[in-house]
Amino acid sequence: MHVAINGYFWNQPNTGSGQYTRHLVTTLSRSISDLQLTLIFPQQNESEQTLDTPPNADVQSIAARAGHVGKTLFEQVQFPRACRDINADLAHIPYWGNSLQSPIPQIVTIHDLTTILVPEYRRGLKSRAYNALVKASASGAKHIITDSFSSKLDIVDYLGIEEEKITAIYLAADPKHKPNQNSLVDMGVLRKYDLPDFYVLYLGGYALHKNITTLLVAYSYVAQALGSDYPLVLAGAKPTAVSPAFPDYDATIKKLGLENFVRWIGRVDEEDKPVIYRNAETFVFPSRYEGFGLGPLEAMACGTPVVTTNSASLPEVVGPAAFTVDADDAREMAGAIISTVIDDKLRADLRQKGLEQAAKFSWQDTATETALVYDFVLRSR
Repeated sequence: MHVAINGYFWNQPNTGSGQYTRHLVTTLSRSISDLQLTLIFPQQNESEQTLDTPPNADVQSIAARAGHVGKTLFEQVQFPRACRDINADLAHIPYWGNSLQSPIPQIVTIHDLTTILVPEYRRGLKSRAYNALVKASASGAKHIITDSFSSKLDIVDYLGIEEEKITAIYLAADPKHKPNQNSLVDMGVLRKYDLPDFYVLYLGGYALHKNITTLLVAYSYVAQALGSDYPLVLAGAKPTAVSPAFPDYDATIKKLGLENFVRWIGRVDEEDKPVIYRNAETFVFPSRYEGFGLGPLEAMACGTPVVTTNSASLPEVVGPAAFTVDADDAREMAGAIISTVIDDKLRADLRQKGLEQAAKFSWQDTATETALVYDFVLRSR
């Protein structure tokens, strides 16, 4: 079986789609002996090369334009044409960007429907046009993979896709996320980001659906109870401009009087994330919409207590191993954070349950279940 993989996000390992593509291709190439994989990569300048590709996967580079227009041209014209030229049996697009027409059967991974479910993400003309395009293309896919049963129900309800055409396949944390500490390495990383001895962590994006405003309101209560010894550390790329999709967090921090209780540390290198996770007192993930919610799983794999919400897929991911609260209840969120910090017995219990929960997910399982979908679609053809 020869499968062509859309490699648009391959060189973007800090994105969810990039991580998914890399882990999936690497695990498939290592574990499925009768599977031929070709990564079709859009080369946007002459010097750009695919990074860290597994030796068992072929790479087909195609000269492509940068920007939104270039991305759409690659998805709709260049990738399908390349699939035909290499005589692939199937095409897998590991993010929501499959083509309207394809010479071979397409499998598309729709991680979530956030861009459709959140009104603020649909206001721009480009956003509305692209959403219309991918909605139309989804119905033409032979099969859809999604990250959770919550997302599967959303796809059925909002896209009108038959349930039989959708398979929910869980993701997993990278094996590097472990509770084992290396004092020298940890010390170096903590100094690199100027982190204090004790902190509560958020690591992720800052778009509206991530619900950071509610977290900041919750932390106004936490600050009253714990003081400045337990600051809230905000990790990840801070928005550079305010818009309907990206609230003015600095203004909210100032309004709540949290200037001495919140620290921005910016983007965290992938290799540093386990250290940042496992040295936190608590990891908080207040999101309203998640196709899977990899952050809480990574934190649990590092032995860190987790406070998250009962929204979307998050209860599926954390199971009984974390605090799940109402995404709109800042007081409840604050109470959960305070409890995980001050109650040693609770912390130990969440730590043990979190490690057990995280161990239930593996990229080997993800790859095996994905290969079964490939086989099913090929046989159905």
